[in-house]
Amino acid sequence: MAHAPQTEMIHGLMAEFDNPTDLVEAANRARLAGYKAMDAYTPFPIEELDDALGLKKNPLPLIVLLGGIFGGGGGYYLEYWTQVVTWPMNIGGRPFHSWPHFIPVTFECTVLGASLAAFVGMLALNGLPKPYHPVFNVQAFARASRDRFFLCIESTDPKFDRYATESFLKDLHPLGVSEVAA
Repeated sequence: MAHAPQTEMIHGLMAEFDNPTDLVEAANRARLAGYKAMDAYTPFPIEELDDALGLKKNPLPLIVLLGGIFGGGGGYYLEYWTQVVTWPMNIGGRPFHSWPHFIPVTFECTVLGASLAAFVGMLALNGLPKPYHPVFNVQAFARASRDRFFLCIESTDPKFDRYATESFLKDLHPLGVSEVAA
C-alpha cells in the first residue's frame, strides 16, 4: 500500500524498552527484518548490542596502535638524532648509541602518541563535538542515561516507511514508540 509523500522531515522512529534483553532482541529482529540505519541508546554498555545492530569492527584500536608506534619511533629517533648525529658526547666511555638509556623517553613518547591518537580518533569517529542530536527532542529520552533503553530506526534507512516501521516497532512490544523530529 503506497502512502502519500511525507511533508515533514523526521529523523526516525524510536522505541523505548525497560530492560536490555528486550532491546537486544528488538535490535536483532530489526536487523533480520532488513533495517540497517539504526542506533541504540543505553545507560551502560551492552556487549551483545554491537552484533545485534550489525555494527562493523571499530578502527580505534588500530589508530591507537599506530599512534603508539609513531610516538615511540619518533621519541627513539629524537634521542638517536640528538645524541649520535647532532651532539655526540662521550660520557663515561659509553658508545654514542647506548639504547638502554633511550628506553624511558621512548616509552613515554609511545604512551603520549597512543593517548593523543585515542583522543583525536575517538572524537573523529564519533563525529564530535556534537552538542545537538535529534533524539534529544524526544521527552522520554531523558531517561536514557538512567534506566531506559532505546532503539531508533533512522529515516535514511532504505527500508524506512513511516507507517510500516512504526507498525514493526509496535510489534516488538516496547513501552512506547516516538517520532524523532529532525
